[in-house]
Amino acid sequence: MENRDKVRLLITDTNAEKQIFKNEEIDEFLAMNGDDVRLASADALETIATSEALTLKVINLLDLSTDGARLAETLMKRAEKLREQAKSDNEDFDIIPLFHRRII
Repeated sequence: MENRDKVRLLITDTNAEKQIFKNEEIDEFLAMNGDDVRLASADALETIATSEALTLKVINLLDLSTDGARLAETLMKRAEKLREQAKSDNEDFDIIPLFHRRII
């Protein structure tokens, strides 16, 4: 599975007929985050959250209600969790130099 597809999976953007982001946009999230799938997904979720909060706000009409702020809050929490997982993954190993070069 390509990194782009992994990002789509984490942000539930898997319906090929109604994708939230274009491939180029997902690729840009990856590029901005050093190809880290979780960090790219976190940025994508924050982008969706911001859009939802600005668009939906709180609407009550007959039997229908939406709460963009609450949805945005949920997406932001998911983004934070992905960032924590990415940080944890990066802390799980140490970089040890294989060669020590002495400069005289």
